[in-house]
Amino acid sequence: MFRLLCITAHPDDEAGGFGGTLLHYASRGVETHVACLTPGQAGSHRGMAKSNAELAAIRREEFAASCRILKVGHGEVLNYEDAGLHRADFFAVVGELAKRVRSIRPHVMITMGAEGAVTAHPDHSMASLFATMAFHWAGRKGLFPEQLGNGVEPHRAQKLYYGTADFTIKEREPVSLAPITTIIDISPYLDLKLAAFKAHATQGPLFPIFERHVLHQGGKERFHLAAAITPRLARPETDLFEGVAE
Repeated sequence: MFRLLCITAHPDDEAGGFGGTLLHYASRGVETHVACLTPGQAGSHRGMAKSNAELAAIRREEFAASCRILKVGHGEVLNYEDAGLHRADFFAVVGELAKRVRSIRPHVMITMGAEGAVTAHPDHSMASLFATMAFHWAGRKGLFPEQLGNGVEPHRAQKLYYGTADFTIKEREPVSLAPITTIIDISPYLDLKLAAFKAHATQGPLFPIFERHVLHQGGKERFHLAAAITPRLARPETDLFEGVAE
């Protein structure tokens, strides 16, 4: 069975950035995993939460509901500081993600782009950097050797993709997006992608903006092939698992 690991920064990223793709591959029998680095406790949209701790608890529940809609096999929210990933211990965070890569043993990994996605959020950028190094370092026995043994071995995922787009948001900070190499048709799953995002009820003020951008993308999610286990020329793809061996 193929396995797909998605690494994000905040609850709602899994739906907003990758929801259609997660559904597409779950429907094909791929085992899907999502690791979200923060519980979103610093979010500007807070619903009825009276404290950061209360907001974090609510957003964890929303994430779980979204993952059920997206048919994610296993989703987890880690406990790093929202709006503070740039202050986290880089080596420690990469190690925590590398441990998951070694345990899950994904064939393909997907994450945010280093520019911070179209929202230019610094946490998105840091999630990209952490995930990228976990992709590379999980396969090296000299890094995080304390994790190895008892069935845990180095693992090299075969492909790493960054989510990207064919538009930017002029109201946000400027971004330089990664070129599109891969386009996934998610048109059968648009309603479920929207429903998964709306499971994040605290983010209600964003719903009209999100729906407008989803419809603008025309039933597609776009990716940039950032790394692959075998050297290659970049060329257009319509499948993240193209050329991947079980």
